[in-house]
Amino acid sequence: MIGSGGREHALATALQRDPALTELHVAPGNPGIAAIAQCHEIDINKNDQILDLAERLNIDLVVVGPEAPLVNGAADVLRKAGIACFGPSQAAAQLEGSKDFAKQVMRDAGVPTAKSFTCTSREEVEKALDAFGAPYVVKHDGLAAGKGVVVTDDRDAAIEHALQSPRVVIEEFLDGPEVSLFGISDGRTVIAMQPAQDFKRAYDGDAGPNTGGMGAYSPLHWAPSDIIEETLERVLNPTVKEMAARDTPFIGLLYAGLAVTSRGTKVIEFNARFGDPETEVLLPRLKTPLATLLYKAATGGLTEDMTLDWSDDSAVTVVLASEGYPASPKVGEPIMGLDSVKSAQVFHAGTTSKDGIVHSSGGRVLAVTGMGADLTIARDAAYSAISQITLHGSHYRRDIALNAAVAEKGN
Repeated sequence: MIGSGGREHALATALQRDPALTELHVAPGNPGIAAIAQCHEIDINKNDQILDLAERLNIDLVVVGPEAPLVNGAADVLRKAGIACFGPSQAAAQLEGSKDFAKQVMRDAGVPTAKSFTCTSREEVEKALDAFGAPYVVKHDGLAAGKGVVVTDDRDAAIEHALQSPRVVIEEFLDGPEVSLFGISDGRTVIAMQPAQDFKRAYDGDAGPNTGGMGAYSPLHWAPSDIIEETLERVLNPTVKEMAARDTPFIGLLYAGLAVTSRGTKVIEFNARFGDPETEVLLPRLKTPLATLLYKAATGGLTEDMTLDWSDDSAVTVVLASEGYPASPKVGEPIMGLDSVKSAQVFHAGTTSKDGIVHSSGGRVLAVTGMGADLTIARDAAYSAISQITLHGSHYRRDIALNAAVAEKGN
């Protein structure tokens, strides 16, 4: 497996549970992953190093976690060498690598999404902003590590963000709650996972700047009862069919970020890999053996009658972030209390080991996942665990899944 974040730690944990797995190697990994897999220090942005490692280890399946290696064409290099890979080709990964490309695919596939303009000049930007009005939604066209999107009522701030990129997509604001729904695809067939919801804003009450995600929960008891079937029929299947028609079949994880609006469910964005931190709540609930499932997807072995087996338990993930995150995270601080956590799973996201002590190495440091018979129990488990962890200056949201848990109790 390729990657070193919380998503990859959750993936490694789920892969390890599959009885069919004989060896698990991760590059480069992190201290948490190192406890369950053999880690290898390579530069995952260099395809030759990925291929060399896979060939030396005689790997049967490579799972690519982050988006950058996919956009760099890692999957193409592996497949050309005859190694099965769960992850889209460089061409198919443009669904995440280019917001403009994703909009073109959605248009041609008839997928419901926000109206938009692609802009390459200040004049075009201003016209698009005025056409839609506030709240303004501005997205950098390329990869931006979760920092390329701004939603604001401040027109000047929207223009400033737009001018930081040579090409931007400006679109109408979609009202309603957001939902993440993943589809596992072999290029022809798609199997939908259960939905999750993540929390992008840095602080309680959805205040502060957008981040890579400060927490998540699953299942969503408030979501439309047919959201999985509708998303499969109107979003995932048409997109995979369109990509195949373009001779760029999408093999891997198709992430649909959805808005449940007053005018129906619409796509906000696509990603070409497992989302973070949604993966940290979905995979602990998944009972279907993951390594076998992803191998079938990578080798064209999915069938429409396949279904996934899920735990009835709820899962809540709370992200522990470094001081100063997301603007200027402070790293290199020791993390204490990890060994005392018993009530939840701790997935390492931005950590490193120095002299046997785990230190922070990124903005989002840990993802702490609690599980239980309902969201209240799962929340209690997650927050009890994260309260035992000490990282100087760190912060985390205290309202992850709170409203959903209250509503669930009310029902």
